[in-house]
Amino acid sequence: MCGFLGEYSFQKNQITNKELFSSLLELSNHRGPDSTKSLREENFQLGFNRLAILDVSENGNQPKTSPSGRYFVVFNGEVYNFKELQKKYELKDLKSSSDTEVIIHLFDKLGIENTIKSLNGMFAIAVIDSQENTLTLTRDFAGIKPFFYGKSKRGIVFASQFDQIFKHPWFNANLILRQEIIKEYFGFGYMQAPNTVYEDVFQVQPGEILVFSEKGDVLKKTNILFPKEYINGIKDVAQYSYNQVLEKVVSDQLISDVPIATFLSGGIDSPLITAVAKNKKQDIEAFTFGIDHPKYDESEKAKEYAKHLNVAHTIKKVKEEELLNQIEEHFKYYPEPFGDYSSIPTYVITNLARKTHTVMLSGDGGDELFFGYPRMLDVLNKKHWFKIPFAIRKPLIKILNKLNVINTWAPYSYKTLEEWIIAKQLQITPNVLDTFVPKTLFSSEMNALFDLPKVTSKKKMLYWLRWNEFYGHMQRVLIKVDRASMGNSLEVRVPLLDKKSINFAWYHAPVNLDNHSQLKQVLKESLSTFLPKELIEKKKKGFDVPIEHWLRNELKDDLKQYIFNKPFYGEDFINVASVKEYVSNFLNEKHNNSWGVWHIYAWQKWYYGHVYSSLK
Repeated sequence: MCGFLGEYSFQKNQITNKELFSSLLELSNHRGPDSTKSLREENFQLGFNRLAILDVSENGNQPKTSPSGRYFVVFNGEVYNFKELQKKYELKDLKSSSDTEVIIHLFDKLGIENTIKSLNGMFAIAVIDSQENTLTLTRDFAGIKPFFYGKSKRGIVFASQFDQIFKHPWFNANLILRQEIIKEYFGFGYMQAPNTVYEDVFQVQPGEILVFSEKGDVLKKTNILFPKEYINGIKDVAQYSYNQVLEKVVSDQLISDVPIATFLSGGIDSPLITAVAKNKKQDIEAFTFGIDHPKYDESEKAKEYAKHLNVAHTIKKVKEEELLNQIEEHFKYYPEPFGDYSSIPTYVITNLARKTHTVMLSGDGGDELFFGYPRMLDVLNKKHWFKIPFAIRKPLIKILNKLNVINTWAPYSYKTLEEWIIAKQLQITPNVLDTFVPKTLFSSEMNALFDLPKVTSKKKMLYWLRWNEFYGHMQRVLIKVDRASMGNSLEVRVPLLDKKSINFAWYHAPVNLDNHSQLKQVLKESLSTFLPKELIEKKKKGFDVPIEHWLRNELKDDLKQYIFNKPFYGEDFINVASVKEYVSNFLNEKHNNSWGVWHIYAWQKWYYGHVYSSLK
């Protein structure tokens, strides 16, 4: 794991000076505190902050040059099949035992694109080809690791963090906000790739390979995406049970030269990862973090899990005061606008984990891959209403609700099924969003994410919903975990998002989804080989915080300061009066949408914490 920064100039001898480049690289020191190295050439420079995981010696440091001298590389992440690739392609004379070493040898042997397609892991990679004079940027297939880039008249800047781009002198004097992305942020709480809130600054998309010429033209763009529909006939997937797949995945992801452990919650996903890890590594330790609040503490169920699994188990309780005290610090490690308040406990628990370990295994991705969200079931059960013309449907729904025949207002409130599905993922309702950022539509990329298939059979709809969750909502989850964990110099691996696991989920026989008990059925069946079913079925408590109470009490003064007493960022596009009224109504208990208020608060905290000083 690491943080990197690179410049690719369209002219020779036009890159920024060493001091300025170093100051921008320093912004990601927390991502890689073990060593810092730079490489400087006539038309490019690369910088790297390393968190040493594999081959902790200096041999694992970056930037790297391929043995031929042709390719210059920076790589953030982990490649889990590097040993298999080393053996398959008979790579010899390696100077280190790191995955990076294998990658640079493969570039010489296979070329850039073929190498990238062979990798299984979480990664962001930049490669400069000194022979073809090209720059290639690529990101892992699930979007686990972040990758930002900006394109100016002078060149391309690429980095692990958003602020390393917008604070760069090639961009910071001319930052132009994109109002459609502001609207998306207020609604969804994050920036959906490939966009950011600034013009000319982008994100590499999950599974994307971008090749730029020496003048910045896009020579080739490849997107390795999973399909929107179920595809049958992958024999090497179907012949295995998911447990067999996960055993291989977890075994690969336990490789580390530094201490490694697992997170253990009271749910399904992380207990399954812990159970498989215990089989592969008997001395593995599991960590449970509970909030000292009966409504949110799930440590008792996790304790039962650990007892049945016979795994070494540490429970760390966090007091509410401790969470509150770290909110301000946690904002430092979100250098982009981000509105998911569960980032607070995520930051605190990764901070505690880092005191004893450098790598943790997490259960993220299970809900998206294995149909874990009740909203999926809700859509399947109610989509038929939207076949009725809206003019007829609206009064019909009103009558049926009054007669207690049905219990849903969605077909009454939304004209189309697409509108309803979007609204289910928004934290601020569409009509309120329209008052915040008036006369503004979502971006074409966001609309494409919610573009429903023409034929909406149950099976087709189910798989489209999974595709939408994977490339939509899950990206917000991954942003949250990456920024919080790397803010504490902790690597979090996500076995469920290994390519083998994703392939099994995508190409395995489709599930039936008729009721809530069938959500995540594949994972429940796998976990039942390790734990009693009655324990698995016990209700899980969410790892949450009392954000509504905090915003009206402990955080109230700070909230009012940032919303009512400071200039509002983006006021040329945002109806500030409407935003302030929304927050005021919340404080006066006229509505209880703490999610929406947090989005607004986090926007201002991001601006004054990360942008304001760079614009002076």
